[in-house]
Amino acid sequence: MGENSERQWCISDFEIGKPLGKGKFGRVYVARERESKFVVALKVISKEQLEKYKIHHQLRREMEIQFSLKHPNVLRLYGWFHDSENVFLILEYAHNGELYKELSRKGHFSEQQAATYILSLTKALAYCHDKHVIHRDIKPENLLLDHEGRLKIADFGWSVQSRSKRHTMCGTLDYLAPEMVENKAHDYAVDNWTLGILCYEFLYGAPPFEADSQVDTFKRIMKVDLSFPSTPYVSSEAKHLISRLLVKDSSRRLSLQRIMEHPWIIKNANPIGVCS
Repeated sequence: MGENSERQWCISDFEIGKPLGKGKFGRVYVARERESKFVVALKVISKEQLEKYKIHHQLRREMEIQFSLKHPNVLRLYGWFHDSENVFLILEYAHNGELYKELSRKGHFSEQQAATYILSLTKALAYCHDKHVIHRDIKPENLLLDHEGRLKIADFGWSVQSRSKRHTMCGTLDYLAPEMVENKAHDYAVDNWTLGILCYEFLYGAPPFEADSQVDTFKRIMKVDLSFPSTPYVSSEAKHLISRLLVKDSSRRLSLQRIMEHPWIIKNANPIGVCS
């Protein structure tokens, strides 16, 4: 598949297949480039919606950022084009869909699977931070799996709401770091907090601060009201990693480098990033 700068695309270059999902600003379809037969996800965004919500500048910036990111665990943006009514984004197609469908099906992941996903996410975030893309919203709806089972972050302004949207009681509040809940200044350490939340959820099947109301979730996050259910399949090393990430003082959270070097990761993760 050629890069955006090398050719001008148009809609007739693609055979459009089934819809993959629907977001606020458009729809996503599986599509195939006619010449190469290469399968992609084609996101169709209405120009009318872009105008209405005044987000065309934001979209352009996010497109340029994602186009520049080339990492095995970040969903690729191959290019874009437009016609009189729509903007079209040519995205990598993640054949195995949402990671959370897999988690719902299994109830929880094995330590090997969970560690592999956490290592993949950590590597992707380290790459993004090096590129000065510091705030990456890695909430669960935006984690996809390719045909080999490799995790991909797909979380820009055009992230898609699939038909099987997860119904957590408190929406995305479950994944917010204390400094974000309090509307304080925050930096990339919010990502490290989210890694702790995801690690817990991968192993136990539910996020750690889930509660019956947003107010109660909010209180549990602020207190870092963390407890570990007694289950034989979660090791003390896993609990150690989670408790070193879910720390209220963001400067004391384990760094991305230290996550990669953590004994639980070294013992359990597949460094190639593919779950068996």
